[in-house]
Amino acid sequence: MNRILPKLVLMLCTAIPALVVCPLSHSAEPPWLELHSVHYTVITDAGEKRGREIALRFEQMRAVFAILLGKDRLNEARPLTILAFKDDRTYYQLAPLRKGQPIQAPGFYLPGDDQDFIALNLVEGDPWRAVAHDFAIRLLNYNYPPAQGWFDEGLAEYFSSIQIGNRQVDIGGDPELQPTITGDLAGVQHSTQPVKSFTELLDTEEWLPLPDLFTAKPDPSTTNEGTHHTLYDAESWMVMHYLLHQKKLPETGAYFGLYLNQHVPIEDAIKQAYGMSSPQLEQAVKDYFHAQAPLQTAVDAVRQTQVGAAHPATNNVPSETDHFPVPVTQDDSTITVKPMSDPDGRALYAGVQIRIPERREMGLKTLNDLATIPTEADKKLETRQQSKHVGEDAEQLPTNAIGDQLAHRILAWDHIEHGQFQEAFSEMGDAASLNPQDMWVRYYLCIAKYRMAQATHAEMMGLANMMLDLRGVLEWYPEMSDAYDLLGVARNAGGSPTTAMQSERAAIGLSPRDERYQIHLAEIYISAKKWEAAGALLDHLKGSDNPKVAALAQDLTSHVGNQRKYGAAAGAAGSSQAKYEEQKSPFDVLEQDAEKRDAAEKLSDSPSDARTTKYVKGQLVDVDCSMAPAAVLTVNSASGPLKLRAADYKSLLLIGADDFSCSWRNRQVTVNYKPRGAADGDLVSLEMR
Repeated sequence: MNRILPKLVLMLCTAIPALVVCPLSHSAEPPWLELHSVHYTVITDAGEKRGREIALRFEQMRAVFAILLGKDRLNEARPLTILAFKDDRTYYQLAPLRKGQPIQAPGFYLPGDDQDFIALNLVEGDPWRAVAHDFAIRLLNYNYPPAQGWFDEGLAEYFSSIQIGNRQVDIGGDPELQPTITGDLAGVQHSTQPVKSFTELLDTEEWLPLPDLFTAKPDPSTTNEGTHHTLYDAESWMVMHYLLHQKKLPETGAYFGLYLNQHVPIEDAIKQAYGMSSPQLEQAVKDYFHAQAPLQTAVDAVRQTQVGAAHPATNNVPSETDHFPVPVTQDDSTITVKPMSDPDGRALYAGVQIRIPERREMGLKTLNDLATIPTEADKKLETRQQSKHVGEDAEQLPTNAIGDQLAHRILAWDHIEHGQFQEAFSEMGDAASLNPQDMWVRYYLCIAKYRMAQATHAEMMGLANMMLDLRGVLEWYPEMSDAYDLLGVARNAGGSPTTAMQSERAAIGLSPRDERYQIHLAEIYISAKKWEAAGALLDHLKGSDNPKVAALAQDLTSHVGNQRKYGAAAGAAGSSQAKYEEQKSPFDVLEQDAEKRDAAEKLSDSPSDARTTKYVKGQLVDVDCSMAPAAVLTVNSASGPLKLRAADYKSLLLIGADDFSCSWRNRQVTVNYKPRGAADGDLVSLEMR
């Protein structure tokens, strides 16, 4: 592994990230197509027309969700890939099992630590509606502060009633008025068993008192493969129905701030936020519900169609309570299409299988086969190898890798997930040899370095290159919250807590409910001796519903006490308190404008450079800032003196120092640079040792 990793780092550092989109001929479409909309990737075997339809529907759903939250833009903190299959068999051989049988729903959502997936069965009409609930929760996690279960469930249920036509969106109907779907490998059958709708539940059962609803925890065992039949779900749906239509989301945000952040008693929080007591608010919701005549009309109409009908329908039932034009149309949706090779399509399919426990064995077999069987691309690669000069070969990874590149990359991720780091580095080496432009390999390399350091309680290897890779990843996918988080951790480990804070705050802004980021921010505050800021954040995290987070926050609190007691500078607390006041809580981080977040963590605008990045240790003997903001550094190395130019020393990547100094002399340094000649070059990063 020690021999593989440096070569892998060097190989990845020389690659230029690029996204190649090839025009697709409409004749003889390949079995797999890869479509890219503005925010999502669709992989399908059902042809370009269906692929475009699915991509458009998800962009439309995303836009509708933004309207519900009253936001101009939404975060997508992890990439989402949608697999859309043209036949039952392909879908059901991938779908998770329940009691030994594939799930009944025509679509499912599969979150991951690196990226998210959705799978759809296109045999069903509008299969994307089966994942609307999970899609809403996903967007909530990336775009709304931590809330309570009733809020998340109520909004997701409200959103799951969405129906999108060519020109109009209908939303707000009873989501449980849809027929129950059952399926097998041979086809899909419709159940005639009536489902008790939310409207009927609220009409016939005694409502939960509002404080009980607001403090209740959802019970996952009540979920029936995508349908929700409890009074908790129904009442949450109706409370959100009321809040959305009465335009009370700002008051709801104020309630969460009072109750969750300031720990105001729930009755007082409700009264202060909504201007009425909890019984008054509950009555207002009930009055609103009874005034929704279309909901009851829809229930009556559905029940009439179910009497003696083998296939109940709801298409013409007036159940929706809100209508508006589609916010995104085919004319204003940019979708690019390119063919995907059959091995890549099979590898991606298997890559989803290995994320589902009951499908894992079959997926691994497919991936290992694809990774060891030579492809046509291997022959082309061999031809390119033979044409290279010996000097060039010395700086490349071994180029004897064969098989499907995507299969190697997916296997690398699987090894990382299971703590098999040597195997992961080997697979990443093969993947990088076959496609050095694959940014996922760079990203996985950074994750592997971090997780290996955590597992072995050792320092992270190659911090400078890791930070360069993460900056490249963020140029490729600017909203990757986990990449910002890793960059913050790496910068803190490199001795730059100020820039680490910027990265970690950007991660929190993109995914405000991920408490790992807040733990890491607390660790950065501790490194910077910002004791009050660390203590306030840790006090908040000690109340986490996640036992691991709460325990870690407690341990870090003890660490803060020990640090302050044994040697902390007295003046550090005052300055850190002023800095922390700008943050206050995760709620305040989230509500900052996107422009502020982008400005806080603005990446370098310099164009990509194809020159190989070189690495050298030496002594910094002089810094010339006479042409500021440019600086020329003279570094004595084992091979002689180097003149290295930084175009703007204020934006130079530093390790071991918070700010650049033109007065540095006789300092031991490590530099990454791109050579111009034998004794000069352009500085990429500078590490003070």
